[in-house]
Amino acid sequence: MSAPRVGVLGLQGDVREHLAALTGVGADAVRVRRGIELDHVDALVIPGGESTTIGKLLVTFDLLEPLQKRVRDGMPVFGSCAGMILLADRVLDGTADQVGVGGLDITVRRNAFGRQVESFEGDVGFAGLDEPVHAVFIRAPWVEDFGPDVQPLARVGDGQAAGRIVAVRQGTLLATSFHPELTGDLRVHQLFVSMVKEQLR
Repeated sequence: MSAPRVGVLGLQGDVREHLAALTGVGADAVRVRRGIELDHVDALVIPGGESTTIGKLLVTFDLLEPLQKRVRDGMPVFGSCAGMILLADRVLDGTADQVGVGGLDITVRRNAFGRQVESFEGDVGFAGLDEPVHAVFIRAPWVEDFGPDVQPLARVGDGQAAGRIVAVRQGTLLATSFHPELTGDLRVHQLFVSMVKEQLR
C-alpha cells in the first residue's frame, strides 16, 4: 500500500508540527486550505489553535460544509485541542457564534483546565499504548460526556482534574485534548495513520 495522503488543516495552529509528525510515521502529509485540496486527501488533522477562529476561517474559505460532508462519509479525522472542540457535537462554554464540524458524539468544555497561564504538562495512560503519553495541555478542553459509540482512550491521572477524559475515538474519528505534535512522541500520530490505512483497505 502506498503512503496515505493525510492533510493538515492549514488555517491556524500547529500546522508544521503535525506535518512533521505525520511525515515521521510514513504518511504523505500535505497542508489543506482549499476545498480542492480537501478533495485529494485520505484523512485530515485539525490542529490546536483557537477553535472559534478556526471555525470562522472554515466558513471564510468555504471549507466547513465540504469538511462536514467528508466526516459524514467516513473520512478519518484527528483533532487535537481546538480540533477536539471542532469535532465535538456539543460544546460547553462556547461563544455565541461557535462553529463546529461535528461528528464526535461528545460534549466538551472549552478551556476546561483554565487560562493560558495554567497550561501544564503531565503523563497520561493511553489505551493500547504500553507507556504513558507525555501530554501538553494548553487552554485545553476535556470531555464532559460521551455517547455509546465513543471509546475513552486517556484520562488525567492526578490533580484536581483527575479522571477527566482527554482522548477519545469514535470509528474513524480520533481526538485529544493535548498536543502530541509538540513532544516528539509519534505514537498518537502512528495510531491515526494506522486508522487511515484500515479505512483504505
